[in-house]
Amino acid sequence: MKHIFLFTLLLLLPLFATCQQLLADVNINFSKVQGSNNQVFTTLKKDLKEFINNTDWIQDKKLLMKERIKCSFGIIIDERISTDKFKATLLIQSSRPVYNSSYITPVLNYQDTNFTFNYIESENLVFNETRFSGKNLTDVIAFYIYMILGYDADTFSRYGGTEYFDKAQKISDNSINQGYNGWNTFDGPKTRGSLIADIVNDKSKMLRNISYNYHRLGLDVMSSNELQAKTHIATYLMKLNEYSSNYQFYPLDLFLTAKREEIANIFSGGIPVTSINISELKTLLQKINPINSNDYWNKIKN
Repeated sequence: MKHIFLFTLLLLLPLFATCQQLLADVNINFSKVQGSNNQVFTTLKKDLKEFINNTDWIQDKKLLMKERIKCSFGIIIDERISTDKFKATLLIQSSRPVYNSSYITPVLNYQDTNFTFNYIESENLVFNETRFSGKNLTDVIAFYIYMILGYDADTFSRYGGTEYFDKAQKISDNSINQGYNGWNTFDGPKTRGSLIADIVNDKSKMLRNISYNYHRLGLDVMSSNELQAKTHIATYLMKLNEYSSNYQFYPLDLFLTAKREEIANIFSGGIPVTSINISELKTLLQKINPINSNDYWNKIKN
């Protein structure tokens, strides 16, 4: 009987694994915090990692272990306001594999400097998408998990991330006016509320379409046809011209922050693209994202 039970359990393990959608790493830097009672941060790291990786975030869609999205959450504790209240900076990154290659492409690279939360060591981390938790920890983390899922899905199908962005917006709506900064659109253009409001807005449709074509019809065919892939990527990057009169659009900044090094590498060597004026692409990138001109766009070869 014991052997039968073990055999059955082994058969079920792959099914259990499918409820996990993320393969997340969590790091907490508390070097700014003075004091000897820092065990709470070690426990928080463990609790958050289990919360992120073991929660079934998309119940209607199951992923194989190899399909889990690689991401990382870095928390820098800026201040311990009280025994159980903390002010922090949150760093979020995600990536996805490129078809038929060993290359991993960055998808999201974001920094949230307005992250305040409450946490008691070893408490259960619970998230309910229908209401605010009261502590802001699981709300913020869940918000960015759905952002990661949305950004990732957009790279595989056109507007594929809509359902996840809608969930992120719902979390944001639930969290406004709950006593924690960073949710209200009136707090500034780079708040969580402002970001998700921009993403679900029609003005993001072009950018999301560019992201799909860049990844699925560009990077994913790079190994089989480099010229076709680079031509397709350049063609769709030129469509960023739609934002030339509003280049401070935050989702655009996030896209180019994640892709700046990759874009520079694609167009600084290899097979030259002849059907697209790369000089015009370089000029456009310098115009809409001048902060990265010296380190990245100037490396693009005409």
